[in-house]
Amino acid sequence: MSPTNDVEIRRARAGDLRAIPAELGDQEFFADRVARQDDGRGVLLLALSGGLPVGTVYLWRERADEQEVRDHLPEVPLLNHVEVLAGHRNQLVGTRLVSEAERILAGFGHDQVALAVNVDNTNAERLYKRLGYQRWEHDTLICWAEVKQPDGTRKTCPETCYMLVKALPGSSA
Repeated sequence: MSPTNDVEIRRARAGDLRAIPAELGDQEFFADRVARQDDGRGVLLLALSGGLPVGTVYLWRERADEQEVRDHLPEVPLLNHVEVLAGHRNQLVGTRLVSEAERILAGFGHDQVALAVNVDNTNAERLYKRLGYQRWEHDTLICWAEVKQPDGTRKTCPETCYMLVKALPGSSA
């Protein structure tokens, strides 16, 4: 296991597309996120240890897919696909990824950020609450996750999620 200070957090580049799926899987997903980043629709951050990807987070700056999110949090960017490889969890890698994402979003002028967490993912919710995220006052919502099937096809599946929201530093939200 690598100490946290040996982990570099940076924006993904097209050249990373070979290494990301090798470590984190799902080449189509990451190729899509790099393309969205290249179009200015978001930012894909990588955590690297020894030059290899050990974590990711995507900063979704487009309109949310879910109508409830568009209604209650218009123009609020979302953190998407926060992932840290098992051998690097509980070493502040996820915290550093989220903190860097928040810093970048504040730099873009956003005063809030949100993310959805599956109602069964208590460990993730605990991390986000520790980082200052709070459940919104509305009910759970159905999010649609695209899941790669063993045969390589993709299937869109519903997930019941909590929406967590955080005011970014320096904002009045």
